[in-house]
Amino acid sequence: MNIAILVFDDAEELDFVGPWEVFTMVKNVIAAQKLSVEAPHVFTVSENGGTVRCAKGMRVIADHSFADAPKADVLLVPGGQGTRREVDNAAMIAWIAAQAAGAAWVTSVCTGALLLAAAGPAKDRVVTTHWAFVAQLRQRGEAKEVRADMRYVRDGNVVTAAGVSAGIDMALWLTGQIWSPDLARATQKGMEYDPAPPYQAMV
Repeated sequence: MNIAILVFDDAEELDFVGPWEVFTMVKNVIAAQKLSVEAPHVFTVSENGGTVRCAKGMRVIADHSFADAPKADVLLVPGGQGTRREVDNAAMIAWIAAQAAGAAWVTSVCTGALLLAAAGPAKDRVVTTHWAFVAQLRQRGEAKEVRADMRYVRDGNVVTAAGVSAGIDMALWLTGQIWSPDLARATQKGMEYDPAPPYQAMV
């Protein structure tokens, strides 16, 4: 089970670090519970390999370049300001399209939906993205529908998540689909993920 997480300059950190935490925690839970299921191999990929500088300054050393990345069973494309540049990067769009063609699941977080639409997997699909980018993605006219009211949206094997933290919710749901809801719940517990925003009840 190869889970490829795309990274590029100005990618939003939590867009990919959140799902990374989910999928690597899945691996830990499988080992701890001695489950007889295939554990995921989770890795990062950038165009040329090496160091990527993300939106808030985090530096990530990609595990693979486009040239040597293993074939993905699950592809995750993050968002961030870098998507506005990468949507015009022919090598990026071609790699996403090629990986998506053989993947069981193709996913994005935030404005990563822009790249999925441009590359083809999300074209004519129902998708979501960060609330601040909904109008722009609709204007491009590539997606069948852009939803503004959901944390994540599944259309066939394409799953798109809204902004930033929504990628964690999407990755936990996908864990339930790939393995089981019980494993997803154990992963959520292992992460201590039980959101209680401090200002939610403020009046």
